Amino acid sequence: MKKLLFILFAIAPILAFSQETLTLEACYDLAEKNYPLAKQKALLEEKLNSEIRVLEKEKLPKIDLNAQATYQSDVIEFPLTLPNTNIESPNKDQYRASIDANQLIYNGGNIAANTRLKTAELATQQQQVAVNLYTLKSRINQSYFSVLLFQEQKNLLLSKMKELETRLNEVKIGVKYGAVLPASEQVLTAEQLKLEQQISQTSFDRKKALNNLASLLSQNLDTKTILTTPEILIAPEIESNRPELELFDLQETQLETSKEVISKSNYPKIFGFAQAGYGNPGLNMLDNSFQDFYMVGLKLNWNVFDWGKTKEKKQAIDISKEIVSTEKETFVLNNEIQLKEAESDIKKYEAMLLKDIEIIELREQVLQVSTSQLQNGVITSSEYITELNNLYEAKIDQQVHKIQLSLAKANYKVIKGE
Repeated sequence: MKKLLFILFAIAPILAFSQETLTLEACYDLAEKNYPLAKQKALLEEKLNSEIRVLEKEKLPKIDLNAQATYQSDVIEFPLTLPNTNIESPNKDQYRASIDANQLIYNGGNIAANTRLKTAELATQQQQVAVNLYTLKSRINQSYFSVLLFQEQKNLLLSKMKELETRLNEVKIGVKYGAVLPASEQVLTAEQLKLEQQISQTSFDRKKALNNLASLLSQNLDTKTILTTPEILIAPEIESNRPELELFDLQETQLETSKEVISKSNYPKIFGFAQAGYGNPGLNMLDNSFQDFYMVGLKLNWNVFDWGKTKEKKQAIDISKEIVSTEKETFVLNNEIQLKEAESDIKKYEAMLLKDIEIIELREQVLQVSTSQLQNGVITSSEYITELNNLYEAKIDQQVHKIQLSLAKANYKVIKGE
């Protein structure tokens, strides 16, 4: 065991140098890049481009091929007979085939308005993706600092093991020369085994937390990966910059653009049209033969009275804008509450850390005395272990409070949108 610990501590600097390190900011970047939801931004943009191309095709001429054959029960007849003139009635069976072309000339800017609406929808949808990705930061914080906590706890346990190994070697010498009872060595050995168990458990807990973090990042993380403790500075004077605030603004812009589309839909539309065909009869209904024909012209379509539908639609959009406004106010209020809670947590852990320093100083003094007493045979190994555990429990508490303080600061920045 002694040789194993010696080798472990001897190669630790070499291993630390070769191990990969990971920062909290790097985790944020990896999640934003690799999380499956991040792919939606590019997909939404492709979708917009397709929809805009469809809208632009509305400006192109529409060409239709039509054909029909009919038989009707009655046709036009002329009741009068003119001298030297024979007017035949149309056939009851009639045939027609034609090619019709329609070209949009003017639609009041409806296509452009719909294009702007699609663009506004894209901005809103992409910002919604950004909001969803931003919520990952809180989960990343929890996993990251859990890994960091187990990492620091393991380091403290290894330090405790080193201290215990030193005392055990001293006791073994005392037992060898009869100055110390064998029971003292057994007590220290049992404590050493218990400590090995704790180190093993901490390693497994760290691996589990690291796997959770790796899932959020969609990245393979080796168990040798070392997480760095971030230096987090908070700035209460800076205004909140959460992505949700921009999302609310974009939603209002999208609704306002929808009103423009509704207005444009009632503008007059002018089309040019052309028709060329072949049929029996043609345009001359009095000629019972197959003829080719054509027709060109302009057409106006204007819904001058829609029974107030446009007004009702705009009122519905105004109500939707008010709903978005209330959602924004609610979010800002809840965000302020969360910030105050985070500030309170930060102050609490800062106060606890000040006490931790005092506690550890006192525990170190007590352990120093206990070590001397153990070496001189004044106290038993059990009494020494009690003071050793007290010191390292205080150190672990300090480390926990440090991690909790860093987590509270990280959450504060996430809540504020920094």
